[in-house]
Amino acid sequence: MIDFSLSDEQRQMLDTVRRVTQATIRPSAQRWMDGTFPYPNMTALAEIGILGMAVPEEYGGMSATILDTVLVLEEIAKGCYVTSMAVLGEVGVQTRIIATFAPESIKRHWLPKIVSGDCILSICMTEPDVGTDLANMRTNAVVKNDRVILNGQKMLISRAAEAQLFVVFTRIDGRPGNKGIGCVLVEQGTPGLAHSAKYHTMGGENLAEVRFENVELPLDNLLLSEDSLRQLMSAFNTQRCLNPAICLGLAEASLEEAVVYLRERRAFGRPIGDFQGLRWKTVDMMTQIEAGRGLLYRAAASADPFPDPTLAAMAKIFVNEMSIKVCSDAVQCFGGYGFTDEFAVSRNYRGVRYGSLGGGTTETLRNLVGRKLIEHMDRATGVAGLGFY
Repeated sequence: MIDFSLSDEQRQMLDTVRRVTQATIRPSAQRWMDGTFPYPNMTALAEIGILGMAVPEEYGGMSATILDTVLVLEEIAKGCYVTSMAVLGEVGVQTRIIATFAPESIKRHWLPKIVSGDCILSICMTEPDVGTDLANMRTNAVVKNDRVILNGQKMLISRAAEAQLFVVFTRIDGRPGNKGIGCVLVEQGTPGLAHSAKYHTMGGENLAEVRFENVELPLDNLLLSEDSLRQLMSAFNTQRCLNPAICLGLAEASLEEAVVYLRERRAFGRPIGDFQGLRWKTVDMMTQIEAGRGLLYRAAASADPFPDPTLAAMAKIFVNEMSIKVCSDAVQCFGGYGFTDEFAVSRNYRGVRYGSLGGGTTETLRNLVGRKLIEHMDRATGVAGLGFY
């Protein structure tokens, strides 16, 4: 049997995160809806070590598992979507790429700063005409002796104004197709780097355009340079567990808010939670949340060091779409009040809509899973089940 019971260490970790979330993060959630970065919350989480979850212990981090990170992001998201997304930038694929592929000098310089909260990271993948189709990426880095010259443009980038370090997916020396994609690090303030916050999202964050014009970098900043997309996407499967962890937390928070409201709100002389239509709605919400939890935890537990791509894709598809429905149903439970900014269910509904767009759209991931199923199913053994383990 697969046992998802939490260890004593995990329970202690979540208890600590829950206390910080309830005392600091949840009460200020509405404050960050205008695009302001939640620095106080990040400081509070750095003090309990959470920002170092993806950092190896030798650099001051926790060396936490993907499942541990899922649990923590789920809990933070219950308090504040914007803060959970900010934390995702520190515990997700950006940090894991540096910890896995960077030379020792870069690890020793940057990883302790991530742990302390002194380095905010930004990942740059999407381009104006290229989202999922990475093989047609135009940003290009040219290697000249001991230097790298980077040119290009990225779009819809999170944390550009706050970041000290950008993790940039780029073509290397103009090599075409997937085999030409690599990764470089660009420090904030490097000549030729510019960004502008052009878009404010319905979830509360600002997204930016980032431009690289003859940005000159040390050769050490070129982390992966040759036939690297497979390695980068293996690391990116981490994001396909952490993104739905935030969605799961938002769905749980919305259900909890709805249950409290259904107990307290009265109509026709009794609590509206006594009406079968609303009571059954909460049952469906809870059932869908638990189904998503099982898929997600299983995918996260498959990590070695990164999650199984098919399990991660299926978990992301289901939890992304489930959470939209659950958060929408929670708004419905509140009636007109659920449409106002003052209630958390409204913010949760707006935030959760990001899930199926970022980290690989659910349509793209359906193609991935479908290809695995149609092209690789063994006729003798059938559909893979526990065989993933």
